[in-house]
Amino acid sequence: MRIVDLSVPLTTGMPVYPGDPRVTVAPALRVADDGVNVLHLDMGSQSGTHVDAPFHIDDALPTLDRLPLERFWGEAVVVDARGADPRSPLGPALFEGRARAGAIVLVATGWSRHWGTDAYLDHPYLTREAAEFLVAAGVRTVGVDALSVDPTPCDDFPAHRVLCGAHAVIAENLAGLDPLLDAQAAGEPVEVSLLPLRLPAADGAPVRAVARVGRRPAQPAPTSRTSPARERHR
Repeated sequence: MRIVDLSVPLTTGMPVYPGDPRVTVAPALRVADDGVNVLHLDMGSQSGTHVDAPFHIDDALPTLDRLPLERFWGEAVVVDARGADPRSPLGPALFEGRARAGAIVLVATGWSRHWGTDAYLDHPYLTREAAEFLVAAGVRTVGVDALSVDPTPCDDFPAHRVLCGAHAVIAENLAGLDPLLDAQAAGEPVEVSLLPLRLPAADGAPVRAVARVGRRPAQPAPTSRTSPARERHR
């Protein structure tokens, strides 16, 4: 069993969705002057590897703190879309026979290799029909190793609206999904954690996304031991 990091680092000037707040990470306190090291973080809720709550696209939908924790942690199904062209739509056919109710569906486009470049904005995206297929299949958590499940830029966010309308969670800016595909192909189970910061009434939050790959080691059976008191009375 091993742990795989699926997150991008939070750094000053890192890529953000066009129009979102820029990210700044700088020392606020230093050991030399203040006795401790403390960072000052200035960023938007959609920075880096993050999750979207339904509230992200509609004031009437649930905020982050109103979602069950089961949306953020569980068995994953990783779908291989690494052959997709720039700005190409990913339709329902990609998910046929793969989407399972209750599973966290991760879409591996391979686009995280473009992180920090202009090409990162040219990612593939889910169609409205693909989002509808996933919702109908009972999926309530969808993640992608790209800037958005919709094209960038986008005016109407069709995939977001379908998924969020079903009270689903969306994870974006994932990274390092290739090892998960390899493990899945080898028949190993994949479990994912997308637990966000506990921000009340939030539209989303950064996460330290990780996957646990492989089976837990078998635990030895408990041994039966006779107590000293019982031994004395034999």
